This record gives sequence, structure tokens and C-alpha cells, in this order.
Amino acid sequence: MESRSETPAPAVTTTVAPPARPSPPRPVWRGAWRGVRPAERLCHATGAVLVLSGLAHLVVFAVDGGPWDGPVSWRKPVTFGLSFGLTLIALTWVTSYLRIATRPRSALLVVFAADCVVEVAGITLQAWRRVPSHLNMETGFDTAVSMTLAVGGGVLVVLLTVFAVASFRNLPAGPLGMPLALRSGFAILLVALASGAAMIARGVVLTRTGHQEAAYHSTAPLKPLHGVSLHAVLVLPALAWLLSRTSWSDRTRHRVMYAAVGCYAAAVLGAGVWAALTW
Repeated sequence: MESRSETPAPAVTTTVAPPARPSPPRPVWRGAWRGVRPAERLCHATGAVLVLSGLAHLVVFAVDGGPWDGPVSWRKPVTFGLSFGLTLIALTWVTSYLRIATRPRSALLVVFAADCVVEVAGITLQAWRRVPSHLNMETGFDTAVSMTLAVGGGVLVVLLTVFAVASFRNLPAGPLGMPLALRSGFAILLVALASGAAMIARGVVLTRTGHQEAAYHSTAPLKPLHGVSLHAVLVLPALAWLLSRTSWSDRTRHRVMYAAVGCYAAAVLGAGVWAALTW
């Protein structure tokens, strides 16, 4: 018998695919932004637009000139745009630590954002018309704008008071020191609301009694108190957040936070004393 020589089978070669190139990491801010709710995105975007409006009118003031103080100046659209924009952004952030249901909080924030837009728009409109925005009853249109701003101020008082009460009703969440910062910030914010209401009330009384020029200047003593106390709800929580990023001990962070609250309260008290002496 003849022996058959078996032909060896051809070797099977497998091609190894090159390792997949790792996808570049996504920026942290992009992932954080995707986790933000639509109402919060709207408020952050609206706040940014208001801040840009204030900065734009600062450029207008630099080009056009004119007085910085007084009832008719570019100061008002600048300061109100920056102040309302920063307050809206800050409030959207800090209320995320409050123990409020999602839907009520979103609704309150949207109303607050709309009210901020109305306030800044009315003030900016009157600045371009070269007439006072607040306490101006010269014409029917001016009266309508002034009353709209006054009603809007009342809405702001109600909304911010609701958030302040919520901060004291249940202990806020957040890193160490955040509950203290939030409660202190909202408590000082109530001082800003009270001083703002006092300015409007006194100005309206003077206007109704025929002292229009005196009404425009009657708010000056309370402006420092109003301005200082308005932004505690941004400064103190921001400090608490920054302290949470440090390697300091809990005791040290507590001490720094209490010292900051004390210093801010002292500044508000000083502004209040000055207002009482010059009222």
C-alpha cells in the first residue's frame, strides 16, 4: 500500500486590531451643566444677560459721560443690571441646598427671573429716555413705569421671604458651614428688603405731598445699607463652598465661617447706623 503524504493545512493568521484610541475626557463643566434643570438653566442664562446689560451700560457711560449720581444717570442700569443678574444667579445656586420640592422651587425661580427682567428693563428704559425711573409721576407713562417697578419690588420681597423662611424651617444641605452661610445670608437679605421697602415708602410719601425733588434724594442714606445687605446670600455661601475645597480641619473652617458672618453683620450694622444718623 502506498502511504499518502498529508499536506499540512495552511496556518490561519488573525489580525489583531489596534487598540481603540481613548476618547478625550469631557470637561467637568459640561457634565455639570447637563445635570442642571431647565428652569435653572433659564435663570442662569437670564442672570448672565442682565450682567452683560450692566457691563454694556458701563461702556455707554464711559462714552456718553454725564453724572454718576442722581436720579437720571447711567449708574442705575449699570448697578441694577449687575446686582439683579448676580442675585438671580446666586439665588438659583443657593436654593439648590434648601429643602424645597423641585416643582415649587422651579416655579418660584422662574417668577423671580421674570421679575428681575421687568425691573432692569424698566430702569434701563427710563435711563435711555433721560428721566428718573423710580418715584417719577410726571406723566402717565412715567407713573405706569414707576408703579410697575414698585409692584415688582413687592413681588421680590415675597419670593425672597419664602426662600428665607425655607432656609430656617429645615436645615439646608451642603458642605460644612453651608447651613450657617445660607441662614445668615438670607437673614441679612431681609434687612436689604426692609431697607428697600423703606426707601420706596418714604419716596412715595414725599412725591404724593408735592416734594418730588426731595423724594429723589431721600433714598441716599439707605443705599449703602441696602447694597451691602443684598449680596450676603452670595458672598457667605460662596465662602463656605471655597472652604469645603480646602484641606483645613472642620474646626478651622467653622471658625473662619463664624468670623466671616460676624464681619458681614458688623458691616451691615455700620451701614445701618450711618443710615440712621443721616436719615
